[in-house]
Amino acid sequence: MPENVPVQKIAINKLVSENLMRILVVEDEPDLLRTIAKALREKGYAVDEATDGSEGLSCAAISRYDAIILDMMMPVMDGTQFLAKFRKLYTTPVLILSARDTVANRVDGLNLGADDYLTKPFAMVELFARLQALIRRSLGAGDNNVTIQGVTINFESKLVNVGKRKVELTAKEFSIIELLVLKKNRVMSRSDIFEHVYDANEDSMSNLVDVHISNIRKKLEVDIIETRRGQGYIISV
Repeated sequence: MPENVPVQKIAINKLVSENLMRILVVEDEPDLLRTIAKALREKGYAVDEATDGSEGLSCAAISRYDAIILDMMMPVMDGTQFLAKFRKLYTTPVLILSARDTVANRVDGLNLGADDYLTKPFAMVELFARLQALIRRSLGAGDNNVTIQGVTINFESKLVNVGKRKVELTAKEFSIIELLVLKKNRVMSRSDIFEHVYDANEDSMSNLVDVHISNIRKKLEVDIIETRRGQGYIISV
């Protein structure tokens, strides 16, 4: 773990953990960091925050992330230094945010190991779209739509249909079914689901996961989520 990074701060920022997934935002500008984190949480993502590359590496050492949003110009350790160290250890998708908007800047960022590059200022809707695409590709799910036993999940619009019937799911409910679909054929324990769906604002795992799974089943009226007693939940395809 890098020096001079308070362990307590890392622990607080660390998700007790994927809306869809779990995201790390590394950005030194406080207002922008809060704005991005708030917008992602409203979309259902679980979010950790770091204010420089050093803190970001510390978070990555103790938490699993499905994607990282990375500013390039930061104190202590900038995005370039972060990527150089990070890519030696992890394959997590990285989306760069930068005010540097030349072709050379974008090429340099991608050559350093980033998976995508978005220039500032940017539209939040584009950030969401790029982030979703990165996560889908990393999990081998290139299509926006997946249909299982008549249940269609659209990752981009976050809509679920059973046949022609639209199913209204809460952000957390959609996050769970999205996670299980993207991790299809893999048993996800309650702690796995909690880690990906809930962030540090949640005090305890309690029975939140079971409650949400129950609500999803009632709304779908099609039980595509299988319970593996003592293990967790799975969507098999």
